[in-house]
Parts: sequence; C-alpha cells; structure tokens
Amino acid sequence: MSLIDTDIHERVSYQELLPYLEQPWKRYITDCHWIQEKHMPYTQPAVAGVDRADARVPDGRPAGSDLGFMQEQLLDSHGHEYGILTGALDPSPSSMHGWYEMATALASAYNDWQLDHWLEKDSRLYGSVHIAAQEPAAAAREIERVGSHPKMVQVLLPIDDILWGDPYYHPIFEAAEKHQLMIGMHHNEPPVHFGKWPKYFIEWHTLIPTAHMNQVTNMVFSGVFDKFPGLKLMMIEGGFTYAPFLMKKMDQQYKDLRHEVPWVKRMPSDIIRDHLCFTTQPLEELKKWELMQMIDQMGSDELISFSTDYPHWDYDSPERALPPRLDEDLKTKIFSENARQFYPKLR
Repeated sequence: MSLIDTDIHERVSYQELLPYLEQPWKRYITDCHWIQEKHMPYTQPAVAGVDRADARVPDGRPAGSDLGFMQEQLLDSHGHEYGILTGALDPSPSSMHGWYEMATALASAYNDWQLDHWLEKDSRLYGSVHIAAQEPAAAAREIERVGSHPKMVQVLLPIDDILWGDPYYHPIFEAAEKHQLMIGMHHNEPPVHFGKWPKYFIEWHTLIPTAHMNQVTNMVFSGVFDKFPGLKLMMIEGGFTYAPFLMKKMDQQYKDLRHEVPWVKRMPSDIIRDHLCFTTQPLEELKKWELMQMIDQMGSDELISFSTDYPHWDYDSPERALPPRLDEDLKTKIFSENARQFYPKLR
C-alpha cells in the first residue's frame, strides 16, 4: 500500500549550517561556542533522549542526521511513496523571541541546507519552509524566496504566546496561500500553564493536544479561513482523538455565542472539515470500533493522515499503528490519499 508519511524529522547541527550563514551570524556560533546538544528540562523517556536508540547512525551521529541511514531504516523498509520533513533544530528559530535577526538568518540557512542535502537527493522527500514567525515581514520574504520550490509543501509555525488567529500572522498566511503552501503546526514549544512548563515529561506529553486545541479554536473564531479561503492547516504530532470533542464543543458554543464572531459564517465543524487535517501520531491504542466511532463523529474520513514521527522514541510503525482489519478504502485514505489531497504539490 502506498504510504505518505507526514512527519519525519531530519536533524542538522549548527556546524552544518555554517556554510549557509553570513557574518555576523556565523561568528556568533563559532566564537560563542554555540555548537552543543540541548535537551528539554525533563528526564527523557528513552536511552537516546527523544529518539529511538536504534535510529542513531552507526557511526555515532544523532538520529535523523544521515540521509542514507534514514533511507535504509525508514523510507525503503516501509515502501514510502513520499515523506514530509518537519526538521529538528534546537533551539529553533521560532523560539528566539528577542533575537529576530539571528532567527531569520538561521531559518533561511536551514531551508537552503534542507534543499541541498535532503530534498534534492531523494525524490520521495518534501520539505517544510522554516521561518522566524516572530518577525512576520521577514517570514513572508522567506516564503517568497523558497516557497515556490516544487519540493516545499508547507510553512511551519511555532506555538507561541501569540495565537495564530491574530492579524499579526496575516502576512505569513497571505504568502503561504499565494504559493499553495499549507500551514503546519508542530509542537516545537510546550503546552504551558500560566507561563510555566508542566512538572513532568508525562504531563507535557499528555497535554500536547491542548496546545493544538488552543490554536484551532482561535484560528476558526478569528476568521482566518474566511479571509484566506485557500489556506489549510495540518496539525502535526498531536494525534486526532481530541478532534471529535473539539468540533462538537465549538459547534455548540457557536450556536449560543455566534453574535460575538459575526465574521464566521459557517459552523466551526464545517470549517475544520474544509481546512484541517490531523496526523495520526502519537496514536493511542484504539480498537477498530473506537476508530470508526471517532471518524463518524468527525463527519469525514478525510481528516486523518498517517505519520511515523521518525526517529522519535514514540515512533508509530505503519504495520502496527492502526487497528487491524480496517476497510481497504479507509486504510488507503489514511496512509496516502488524504495527505495527497491536502498537499497540492503531491498530486
């Protein structure tokens, strides 16, 4: 069966980005000894940190840092038709809240490195445009610079203290829509409570969907998809089992309170069905009847796209993630066709 994997993490070091940076940005990295591994402030759940232990490159390099090894372990072994890269740079450009210039330079360097070392070396791989969203004008220019490349399919936005429905992000949405790029939300920032991180990793990992729910609710009720009708949103690495509840809750609130958002002309669940897609990973252990019930509650079998989240420790195998004995048409939609229809450049 054809497989389109909507979340694969290639990894780059700051050392590898140096050839793509100009001064003074290069000097900040080399002179300030900024080339070092960084980790989240938790006890990691696996011996390789956030990654599968067996995904480390045999020569000792970090998981996801070698195209050949990823081809062997992931793309070839599972018969991927396409895979969408979502990156892994820590700290990410979007997290540099006060240093916009450096963040913009790093995002541009990352995009060029991604094209040279991954997208142009394997016809199966497609990429995400990395931006410094805290500087919308510069982010829009970066989308203009690389967004028309046939191997770029989406723009990654950060989870930040400004929700995406804010007009602050409109220049980014306008540029993305112009180049037929979707918006990808990946949880590169933690769900926080009153500005504080959860106490344990298990809390952080459990609460990831709450950050996704915040953004979806805000974008729909702020009228983003009414102003940008060609824009679509892929919710990455947060699963989808929260979606039926959210759609029903938003519809109920809209019936009671739609006078507050007169620019929203459709039921929220209809907007979600027209503009959103959810990746499967991390997928709970669902029985077939549970999955079918959720799809029925969502009102569509076209909102779920498969993802492995390779090479992270909670990687979902295509052979084991979905319940057994699913209808073949449904499996085809989840494993490939929903993503193909979502991303115009994959058709």
